[in-house]
Amino acid sequence: MIRDTIQAAQIAAMKAGDKARLGAVRLMLSAIKNRDIEARTGKAPADDDTMIVEVLQKMVKQRRESIDMYVKGGRQELADVEAAEVAVIEDFLPQVLSEEETRAAIEAIKVETGAASVKDMGRVMALLKERHGSQLDMSKASAAVKAALA
Repeated sequence: MIRDTIQAAQIAAMKAGDKARLGAVRLMLSAIKNRDIEARTGKAPADDDTMIVEVLQKMVKQRRESIDMYVKGGRQELADVEAAEVAVIEDFLPQVLSEEETRAAIEAIKVETGAASVKDMGRVMALLKERHGSQLDMSKASAAVKAALA
C-alpha cells in the first residue's frame, strides 16, 4: 500500500537526515490524515490507495500552481523548494500512462460503450476515471476524450 511506503520513507528520511525529503513526506502524511478525518474514518478505508493517489495528485497540482506564481513574482528560490516537493511526491504516485496508452484506453472504452459523439463524453469519462483514474491527469484526459468524440 502507498500509505505504508510513505511511512517507511519518513523513517528512512529521518535516519538519513534528509530534511527536505522528510518535510515533503510529512506534508503528504498530514494531507492523508486530514482526508481520513474528513471521511470520518478512524482507520484507513479498504481502497486506501485510490484515496491516497487523489490526495497526492491534488498536492502536485497545488505545488505546480505555486511554482508558476513564484516564477511570475520573481521568487525562484521558493519555486525551487516547491519543485523539490513535487519531485518527492511524484515518487509515490503510480506511473502515468503515455499519450499513446491514453488514446488506446479511450478508444477501447469508446468502442465498448458505443460512444459516438460529445454527448457520450460523461459515460466515457466515468469509465476512464474508474479504470485509469490513478494513472491519468483527468484534465488532460478530458481534452483527449473530447477530441476522440468530436
